[in-house]
Amino acid sequence: MKKSRSKKIVYVFVALFFAIVSCSKTESKSIVPDPETGTPSKPGQEDIFTPQTVGFSNKKLVKPTDIITDYVVYIPEGYNEKKDYKWPVVFFLHGIGERGKDISAVRQVGLSRVMKGKQFIMVAPLCNNDWWNSAALEVLYKEVMDSLHVDKTKVYLTGLSMGGYGTWDWGSLHSEHFAALVPICGAGTVSRMSRLQHTPVWVFHSADDPTVNVNESRTLVNELKRLGADVQYTEYPDGGHDAWTRAYNTPELYTWLLKQHK
Repeated sequence: MKKSRSKKIVYVFVALFFAIVSCSKTESKSIVPDPETGTPSKPGQEDIFTPQTVGFSNKKLVKPTDIITDYVVYIPEGYNEKKDYKWPVVFFLHGIGERGKDISAVRQVGLSRVMKGKQFIMVAPLCNNDWWNSAALEVLYKEVMDSLHVDKTKVYLTGLSMGGYGTWDWGSLHSEHFAALVPICGAGTVSRMSRLQHTPVWVFHSADDPTVNVNESRTLVNELKRLGADVQYTEYPDGGHDAWTRAYNTPELYTWLLKQHK
């Protein structure tokens, strides 16, 4: 009898032990971290907000190159108030007429003339040498990504004339940066179009352009279509070399841009 009772007592203790262990495991799984503690930032990845001058301002490249030493930045209204918001950014490359040392010339042409009131950051470098250079533009790109509150999934590239060439060139060499391209009256390399197969492109050109033949854009657009790329093409019947005034005054362009993301 005593042995039977002893066995029963042992069984009870064993059962209680496993019940307690099981209960403690269930409780530990249901514990929710205090939301106030958040997630610690990883070293080197802290998101630091730096207030900016709203509207247009001129900046010096921290690491100047032979091609770019200065650039214009447009900061939209609300930038300094929306500290947690990441903004879309458009890089604008000017044409040969603005090349040189006068940074104010960049504000007087193309996209710069219509930026006021738009909800984009605009970055417009000044080319002070012969031609746009992708290596120099990469230096600018890194500085902008590091210094401004930018949505890296909504980075766009556009340019006119020489800047149209630069858009095709930089955009095809580093398509990983850009959610969309808008080359205007420029030209590019047909063999590189495969690199833009997954990058939306909207091309503008005038049929009577005496400076950059319209066939330059037609050829690239046809190649992109052949590759099954997402490409739109607007060809004006007249306007000469200046296809950019009408292009940048097209409201649908900005609606379209904001729909594109990486």
